[in-house]
Amino acid sequence: MVRIPRPLSARTRILAAVLAVACVGLTLVGSVTFLVQREMVLTEIDDRLAGQAESLLSVAESEDDVAQIDDLATVEEFLRAAMERTVPSRNEAALAILDGTTLIGPGVASGIDISGDGALIARILSGVESGVPVAPKTAVTPEGTLRYIALPVSLPADPSRGVVVRAVELGAALRPVASALVTYGITAVAVLAAIGVVGWFVTGRLLSPIRRLRETADAITLTDLSPRLPAEGTDDISDLNRTVNSMLDRLEGSVDVQRQLLDDVRHELKTPITIVRGHLEMMDPRDASDVTSIREISIAELDRMTRLVEDIDLLAAVEGDSFAMGDVDLALLTARIGELVAVIPGHRWRIDEIADATIAGDADRLLQAWLQLADNAAKYTPAGSPIELGSTWDAAGARLYVRDHGGGIPHASRHRIFRRFDRAEGARLAGGSGLGLAIVDAIAKGHDGYCAVTDTPGGGATFTIHVPPQTAELPAPVRAGDVLQRESST
Repeated sequence: MVRIPRPLSARTRILAAVLAVACVGLTLVGSVTFLVQREMVLTEIDDRLAGQAESLLSVAESEDDVAQIDDLATVEEFLRAAMERTVPSRNEAALAILDGTTLIGPGVASGIDISGDGALIARILSGVESGVPVAPKTAVTPEGTLRYIALPVSLPADPSRGVVVRAVELGAALRPVASALVTYGITAVAVLAAIGVVGWFVTGRLLSPIRRLRETADAITLTDLSPRLPAEGTDDISDLNRTVNSMLDRLEGSVDVQRQLLDDVRHELKTPITIVRGHLEMMDPRDASDVTSIREISIAELDRMTRLVEDIDLLAAVEGDSFAMGDVDLALLTARIGELVAVIPGHRWRIDEIADATIAGDADRLLQAWLQLADNAAKYTPAGSPIELGSTWDAAGARLYVRDHGGGIPHASRHRIFRRFDRAEGARLAGGSGLGLAIVDAIAKGHDGYCAVTDTPGGGATFTIHVPPQTAELPAPVRAGDVLQRESST
């Protein structure tokens, strides 16, 4: 099997990217700084060379000197007088050339001697053949890299031609710039090392939540969904941890619900299957009456299993459904429930109260839950007893209630009657699949509300679906007669 090489870790890649950017930035800054400083030094040298050359040509500025210059009849005398006044520094050179061959050095033995560099002198002479001064140029010589300027000299009374040369050795002039560049390079390397060390710890700290997230994800199994991430702080990582924890909470709740549902379904289906199997095993195939009896019992149990499966499917659809939320007119919804329950026999149905308001919700699901409460009231209350329905609206939101006058719900059973397959004690909730109220509770929770049961004054139970308010409007509830009169007038 070919082993795939493990890529570099995110910590290493991030640190490498940071160091690369820092290195490029420091290199650019150092290069630009060096070039700017070098250009400044060259400009200063060029200005100094030009000034020195002009001062050589002028020789002197006093009236006595001017008179002395007038006495100089030849170019050679002029060049010698200029060189006698020249004192070059240690890294400078001065030279006068007469007719391309005669070389005249400065009056003192100081500076750099370039009189023996034939290649440089030939280059200088070729540049002044036209009689135009040579702008500062750079030449590489055995003495080093020189920056020089050459100015031609001529007198009306002398056909000879001379050239005055001043040069500066660039190595010494640029040595401070080079030293600064070396210092900058050492400092840049130290800065990169510091960035690397600090960045390694910083990236490790920043990526530690990601590592914990990976470890937590590895620790989560279908049998253990309890591991959670620390969610302290207000940064993006803490927000991510809280989001992941919320997702894990929903996932754990969903798995627990599914596991509980499977356990409940297995328990509920075990009884009818056992009953059918037991009767079939005990049935006498030769006895027609026994076969008919067993057939009726089996069909009844299978019908009960069918209703159970249908209720389970309905509950799963309600819990997993994305509700079609919209504006729900409570008055119209109440009138509609009144029409539907009117055909349920055995009771006197009455719309007691109607709220004139509009809420946000799924009208079909709310009607389904409300009708389920009415059906439960019809099943488990004495025949002929009155059942009231109504809707109200106040600051706490909407309430859709069903009030009966039966035996009521014991207080000890009210906390569990909305759970799947759980039934209160007594004849009131005997029979059925035990999923009706669970469906009602799921629909109420789908609207961010809940379903509660209270006592009916005089005996009985009142089931109420609470839906929180979604609008700021709080109209007062109206009596049923007012709504009926308004509908009849329209």
